[in-house]
Amino acid sequence: MSAMVELRGVTKRFGGFTAVNDVSQQIVGGEFLTLLGPSGCGKTTLLRLIAGFETPTAGSVWIDGEDVTHLPPYRRPVNQVFQSYALFPHLTVAENVGFGLRMKQVGKAEAAARVGEALALVSLTGLETRRPHQLSGGQRQRVALARALVCRPKVLLLDEPLSALDAKLRRAMQLELKRLQRQLGITFVFVTHDQEEALTMSDRIAIVNDGRIEQLGTAHEIYHRPATRFAADFVGEANLLEARLLLQDADCVHVAVTGGLELTLPLAAWPAGASVALIAMRPEKVHVSKLKSPADFPAGAANIFEARIEEEIFQGATDFLVLLTAAGTRLSAVVANESALGDIFHAGDRVSCGLHADDLVIVPAE
Repeated sequence: MSAMVELRGVTKRFGGFTAVNDVSQQIVGGEFLTLLGPSGCGKTTLLRLIAGFETPTAGSVWIDGEDVTHLPPYRRPVNQVFQSYALFPHLTVAENVGFGLRMKQVGKAEAAARVGEALALVSLTGLETRRPHQLSGGQRQRVALARALVCRPKVLLLDEPLSALDAKLRRAMQLELKRLQRQLGITFVFVTHDQEEALTMSDRIAIVNDGRIEQLGTAHEIYHRPATRFAADFVGEANLLEARLLLQDADCVHVAVTGGLELTLPLAAWPAGASVALIAMRPEKVHVSKLKSPADFPAGAANIFEARIEEEIFQGATDFLVLLTAAGTRLSAVVANESALGDIFHAGDRVSCGLHADDLVIVPAE
């Protein structure tokens, strides 16, 4: 598919501070792309550059094949949903939603029809005459969405629009936003620092750090195959272990990691010519058992070792375990809280652990 949004060597400086540093990126038409990163990383500035609220210090912004770098926001085929919703308190729901149409001088009959369609789309039919203070947080968020969609933009920009909602409503709105995006086929560019939001909703995720895109990929790629230390550490929980090459065989390598634990990896996974690297592994990939037979672990779990549970943290459906191996390596693990027939773990227990070689991801050590 063709690019709906394209950033070509975009840099944005504020005085001596570089907020966006030479970013070149295409956003495909009809996709849900999330800009994910910590506060101050440059993700909101990227969104504002697409919207036209900021002008690049260098580079250019293209939307649907047109250079819009120097066009004001109202002349771009985009609309934005803000974190604060920015609703007019003195206007009704219908008047808020139809405000952009009035600015575009759309006829009253057509405007009324489009407002009705937009409100139906976000399940607010019947609330047309209410004012923002008479609505719940979730309803106000839907009004802001309807107002952004009623002008039929080619690109919808969303700047952390769910941050003010409680956890349960936030999860519901994540699914609602994704449903809307699929139904409408509009390109969504979503900004968040919340990893769960990004993993739940996105077709692709761009991890932003220090004004650059560190990694771009699907949620599965970002989570299971992080390309950098920052990506591995920022998205979800991860065990990050410095690894030193001990021995190389015909088809595998043997390494020692932080604390002294020795592991075996496929030769193809190890960087050619490297003597050190960084291994990332997700806590849920650490298989834990009270039994000590290799038969207790999944096929291919070549790395089996003993550990003691230093800490057990109950998290409802799962337990978070802090493990100390006999060699002195500290790891975190996540295990399911199963029925009484399954293993029950407590601090102080001696356990056996297994790591499948395919779950050990090598990322650059720098």
